[in-house]
Amino acid sequence: MEGFFSVKKRNGYRIGAAFLSVMLLISLLTPSGMKVNAAFDVNASAAILIDADTGQILYEKNGEKLLGVASMSKMMTEYLLLEAVKEGKISFDDTYQVSDYVYTVSQDRSLSNVPLRANETYNMQELYEAMTIYSANAATIAIAEKIAGSEAEFVKKMNEKAKELGLEQYKFVNATGLNNKDLKGHHSKGGETDENMMSARDVATLAYRLMKDYPEVLETAGIPKKKFREGTEDEIAMENWNWMLPSLVFQYEGMTGLKTGTTDFAGYCFTGTAERNGQKLIAVVMDATNAKGEGTYNARFVEMKKLLDYGFGQFERQEIVAAGNQIKGNETLPIQKGKEKEVKIQTKSDITIWVQKGSNTKYKANLVFNSSDLDEKGKLTAPVEKGKVVGSVIVKDDQGTAVSFLKSAGQTQVETAEKIKKANWLTLSIRAIGGGIAGGWNWTVDKVTGWF
Repeated sequence: MEGFFSVKKRNGYRIGAAFLSVMLLISLLTPSGMKVNAAFDVNASAAILIDADTGQILYEKNGEKLLGVASMSKMMTEYLLLEAVKEGKISFDDTYQVSDYVYTVSQDRSLSNVPLRANETYNMQELYEAMTIYSANAATIAIAEKIAGSEAEFVKKMNEKAKELGLEQYKFVNATGLNNKDLKGHHSKGGETDENMMSARDVATLAYRLMKDYPEVLETAGIPKKKFREGTEDEIAMENWNWMLPSLVFQYEGMTGLKTGTTDFAGYCFTGTAERNGQKLIAVVMDATNAKGEGTYNARFVEMKKLLDYGFGQFERQEIVAAGNQIKGNETLPIQKGKEKEVKIQTKSDITIWVQKGSNTKYKANLVFNSSDLDEKGKLTAPVEKGKVVGSVIVKDDQGTAVSFLKSAGQTQVETAEKIKKANWLTLSIRAIGGGIAGGWNWTVDKVTGWF
């Protein structure tokens, strides 16, 4: 959470920016900086790297450990705002009148803030930009109040949405990620020392869903610099805290977003998104440190670069089954009461995974049927429409280990490739009679054979 860095400190970091850039460049040009060690590790209490398209997990360290999340919490506030806009409940043109609570928090420049005037009105667009680019805390609380009436009610929505999105290790006590003690006595849940907490896997899941459901978030999160209320006496220069964006001190090729966070409790955290040559990655580092184990401001950028370089440099795409194809050994499903006795099934979309370059590991698609759609004999009941989803695919290696994905990402689905109508009563009657005759004949053969 950037709230714990004063303007003075920030200027100090700018003074040393050139030196840090040179040192970082030198480290990247050395042989050790160019090759990936077999025992790849990230200096952080927890970290995760996923493919942004499929949700496949490429690297994970302590992914389920519950840790302080700081301003990365604002990704949930962004999600709820963009959802409200999509549903027509709020418009970016809507205005908000500053409450006493928001005004008080906004005047604390030791926190990340754009100062807001008491009783002044601001539109949601400028508050959203202040939150997303500059991690402005008072602007975030203002958005929460606009959506839910109060931050306390908004926090309820945050936790409800977390459950809906499939998060498992999380706790939201405020909209910003600040420690409750910094909310000027207005904390809505827990004690003064309470903090928002999440696991790295849940942070990645939230980022994954945010980008899937509202990709437009990157249009704002990817802005390196912008002026708040430009052309007015309230004009403030906002520099994105994600210093890996183009033109900033740790600029990284392909960086697109998404959210940093720092508090004494959470340490130095960062959810980074980047794209190169059509490959999109989401990476999370929590409580990042340098090689000496010290938490430093630039450590999260160094470790993020290491993680993204690993993803872009060590993996290649491998197609397991193309969309519309059948999986060997599971080409059809039996049908009862249908004009046909079976139906063809196929993959609904491509089954593609990322594998480490040079790996000889073989992968195979394994089909898991939806038990709720089948009877006790494993049959579908006619009529069956074309495109009915009957199962999903799990990809496993030659040792039987499943390729890991975020739970909320879901698996590739398998669907029926044709429509099967229900057979008429005459056809069903003939089949029943035929089945009875066949059963009687089999009994006779077995009995007679037994005599000899």
